[in-house]
Amino acid sequence: MNVDEALKTRISVRAFKPDPIPEALIREILEVARFAPSGGNLQPWRVIAVSGVERDAVIAIAKANLPGDEGERLVYPANLWDPYRTRRYKLGEDMYELLGIPRDNKVGRLMHLAQNFEFFGAPVGLFFVIDKAMGHGQWAHMGMFMQSVALAALERDVQSCMQEAWARMRTPLAVHFALGDHEMIYAGMALGRADMSKPVNSMRSDRAGVDEIATFRGF
Repeated sequence: MNVDEALKTRISVRAFKPDPIPEALIREILEVARFAPSGGNLQPWRVIAVSGVERDAVIAIAKANLPGDEGERLVYPANLWDPYRTRRYKLGEDMYELLGIPRDNKVGRLMHLAQNFEFFGAPVGLFFVIDKAMGHGQWAHMGMFMQSVALAALERDVQSCMQEAWARMRTPLAVHFALGDHEMIYAGMALGRADMSKPVNSMRSDRAGVDEIATFRGF
């Protein structure tokens, strides 16, 4: 698989098979991803990988703390504006249509959202930890590292879902993982084999065209 194929075929998988992923394969993925770009070579990331009983433990913590609280580091800005609001809204509606959950079924939608905290059935969960004192630049570098993990996994036929939802569990997870006072969970990621029999995994989110996102000068 080349880079173009990986970028175009990677999706956020929301239904996984329970097939276990060995530690050796996770180590192999991280061995590649650690070469992600890093300004000043700070490498402002740390990863906690959970599987088996450790995975079950964090799922139990999440269930005991729902709906959770993002704290001061919000995943999305308050009162999101267009075109971002429309893009996010359409993504949600497209997904719930595939799931067969109508807008008036609020309980059904909440139950699906809660599956974030079960890693959508994936056998492995990753948590990305960053120092609270790091700036916006380092958060961007963390994103590049996460993208690198997802692409390295895909080349090995391991699918992923980047999960900002785990930001709601930062406080209880910090206690569980005995993080330092200076550390916080940035986000999570589900890793496993995609269950392509589930309609939700057929979804591809829309992307803005090049002319919408880019301006060319001097060509």
